[in-house]
Amino acid sequence: MKKRYLLPLVAVIPSAYAWEPSKEVPNTQLEAFICPEGYEVTAWATTPDLYNPTNMDIDHLGRIWVAEGVRYRTKGAKRQEGGDRIVVLEDSNGDGKADKSSTFWQDPELVSPLGIAVFDNVVIVSQPPHLLKLTDVNRNGKLELDQGDTREVLLTGFNGRNHDHSLHSLTGGPDGKWYFNQGNASAIFTDKSGRAFPIGGSYYKSGGGEWPFDTAAAAGQKSADGFVYVGGFTVRMNPDATNAEIIGFGYRNSYEQTITSRGDVFQNDNDDPPACRVTHVLEHGNAGFFSRDGKRMWNADRRPGQDTPTAEWRQEDPDTMPAGDVYGGGSPTGIVFYENGAMGEKFAGTLLSCEPGRNVIFSYQPEIQGASYTLDRKDFLTTNSDGVFDGSDFVGGVKLQKDKTKDDVSHFLFRPSDVAVGPDGALYVADWTDPRVGGHDTQDEAASGIIYRVAPKGFKSVVPKIDLNTIEGAITALKSPAVNTRWLGFQKLKSSGASAYDAVAKVLADENPYVASRAIWLMPYLGEKGIAKVNELITSKNEATRLTAFRAIRRTDGAIDALPFAKKLAKDPAPIVRSEAALAVRYLPFEEASDVLVEVAKLYDGQDRAYLDNLGRGTGHHGDALWKKLVEVMKPGEPIAWSDTFARLTWRLMPVSAVDSLKVRALSASLTPEQRKLAVDTIAFINDRSSADAMLDLAAKDSPVRDQAIWWLKNRNQGEWSSMNLFPEMEKRGLVTKPQALVEVTVPARPTTTQFKVEDVLKLEGDPARGKIAAARCIMCHKIGSAGPDYGPDLKGFGSRQPPEVIAKAIVDPSADIAHGFDGTAINLKDGKWIDGKLVADADPVVIISTGGLTQNVPKDQIASRKKMDRSLMLSADQLGLTAQDVADILSWMKTY
Repeated sequence: MKKRYLLPLVAVIPSAYAWEPSKEVPNTQLEAFICPEGYEVTAWATTPDLYNPTNMDIDHLGRIWVAEGVRYRTKGAKRQEGGDRIVVLEDSNGDGKADKSSTFWQDPELVSPLGIAVFDNVVIVSQPPHLLKLTDVNRNGKLELDQGDTREVLLTGFNGRNHDHSLHSLTGGPDGKWYFNQGNASAIFTDKSGRAFPIGGSYYKSGGGEWPFDTAAAAGQKSADGFVYVGGFTVRMNPDATNAEIIGFGYRNSYEQTITSRGDVFQNDNDDPPACRVTHVLEHGNAGFFSRDGKRMWNADRRPGQDTPTAEWRQEDPDTMPAGDVYGGGSPTGIVFYENGAMGEKFAGTLLSCEPGRNVIFSYQPEIQGASYTLDRKDFLTTNSDGVFDGSDFVGGVKLQKDKTKDDVSHFLFRPSDVAVGPDGALYVADWTDPRVGGHDTQDEAASGIIYRVAPKGFKSVVPKIDLNTIEGAITALKSPAVNTRWLGFQKLKSSGASAYDAVAKVLADENPYVASRAIWLMPYLGEKGIAKVNELITSKNEATRLTAFRAIRRTDGAIDALPFAKKLAKDPAPIVRSEAALAVRYLPFEEASDVLVEVAKLYDGQDRAYLDNLGRGTGHHGDALWKKLVEVMKPGEPIAWSDTFARLTWRLMPVSAVDSLKVRALSASLTPEQRKLAVDTIAFINDRSSADAMLDLAAKDSPVRDQAIWWLKNRNQGEWSSMNLFPEMEKRGLVTKPQALVEVTVPARPTTTQFKVEDVLKLEGDPARGKIAAARCIMCHKIGSAGPDYGPDLKGFGSRQPPEVIAKAIVDPSADIAHGFDGTAINLKDGKWIDGKLVADADPVVIISTGGLTQNVPKDQIASRKKMDRSLMLSADQLGLTAQDVADILSWMKTY
């Protein structure tokens, strides 16, 4: 079996470098995979049929379309003339392996596109700054613009060309809509209805790539729907790009989303600190990576005592959605929800999430719990022999696994970039194959790629023949395991109207509840019988059926008035249905929405965060009006007599009218410390001068919440309350002292040479005990356990997803590959001082963290200029006085850390 070859660790690609596509077949080492019993992993396609797959989709004919990223980052010298490709792979003889590979489109415009979706002869490619719609008019499998095929810019305005945190894949939903997402490079775009969405954040021009839109300036601006969205986000829109909605935001860099046949959206998201997550996206939910105005990253607002996952996803803020499964370090990519097909009934309803940083695909089987879903994680597919990736299985970037029936076998790291379901019902996994995960670097000179198939042992692929021009064919498509094939069936049946009713009604009786759900979405479009049926389904005894039927009504874009249904469902026995009723009135005047919101609020159990957040999202801008109505209806009594449930409702609604009552609660000796703390926190999130005044009073010397109030005053004075200019009053009351002089902090220049190379380190045997001692020198920049600042990447998070040579390279020459989000900024003050560090808030003052965790607030009127640094903020091994043996010892210690 042929072996993979890795890029030399410190290779430099000269400008005149001409990359030749490798013909070498990468080593697939199928025996190394651990998958569910009774199933097998096979290699469906490999290089040279494809290279560096960033994303894939499978069309209704069973062909796999791949977006390639050969030009990613350090491979920018490759394919400079031709550009990256969209490749079509086909198994024409049904033997379970691709035997045809063709190029649909290759163009200099393509630079590592991160998304592809195929709907018959329409191909959607996510290539910042554009979301492109390509139509193969003559259906010959090639985009020939000079032969009548078309290229349309469906939407534009997305930052991050050749950047990970940019425009990602598009997926067809069961409602006939299109869904796509953008990372926190953010965007300023206008949909085809003329609705503008300026979405920004303080993460700007970071990590390379191209940033043609000033999303830093857009931070905090309202979008066309009247709400502020920040960071990464998910869009739902019509296929013609009209009626766009932001259905989730505040992400760092969600790679992809998946939509179930019930209309639930799941995603994963990543960060360099160990707080990767898999999440049920609540409609319009905020993940919390940024402040509400987008100008402050999470670590600028980290409260005393908060751990990283709580702080990073702002889980103690009133307006963030539950983070879901937060599992630590990693680098999640593709995600899919399996509903039906060859994998069998036991996998129906399985969520699969790629985690290349851990050599695994996770699985979940979400069950309704309150207003959200359970997310209990298992390993579905992995190359980790013990089921756990801790770095100890790897030597020189090669994994060692002991097989009971074989000698030791070595194979490359499993780096799944995407997972998809084919129309044959099997699972397909794209593997990027590179040792490096995340960041700006790649190491596989061959730019290899593999697509694996996971299916029952002995599986024979059969792709149903579908005639999309007939109702019968459309029903077959609707029942397909492949999500975008189902979308094609939906469109045909929707356009067929009442004539399709009988055929679609039969699908309602399907034993698979997910297949049956697909028919529910069509009923509003199938004439009088369809309307009658959806009215019947909304009274079903099954909560998932009621939920789906109501969502189907909501997605008719007003063709059916959802309000009468919302009023009935506001009293539904199921929390997930009631909270959906609240979401349905988000854009209505309060006079129309109040009955629904009051009923939903009255049935809040005081515990369900998802339910409470949906209520808040549905309330929209009417938080104060709803709170006053609830006081009238629920009669909570005097402030100190409030139930914990009513206090939580107040916390989520953030009403200005509650400030005085909250102040009473915060000062009450009869309440518990936790109850008083919640009252203070609630005041802190009410953006009004009355809140600031109350907080000033709560900071009095005899106040039981003085320390908490002072912390919030300092924090808010730099953030959302900065326009109130609280500092003079805080100084007058003795709450702060005059700012000390700013301290100059500069990072040494990148060494032109190093005392030793990575190869020297890898030759040495390390000692973990010595490594623990040597690693203490890193604590000025990195968090080790609970010690150290949130300045550089967390050593456990970074070390858990990289092989030894990558870690060694980061220690020997940290400027060679700077992790996303850890780019440095050099601030030149008007007095001539320089401050080098990491920006965590780009408002006034600018908040910057420097070596050792020194945090300084820099008033903008003291800044002469600022620029991005051309070197890492982290000190190199030479600068720390580390020897090659020290680094080898640190690597050995990190295996056990």
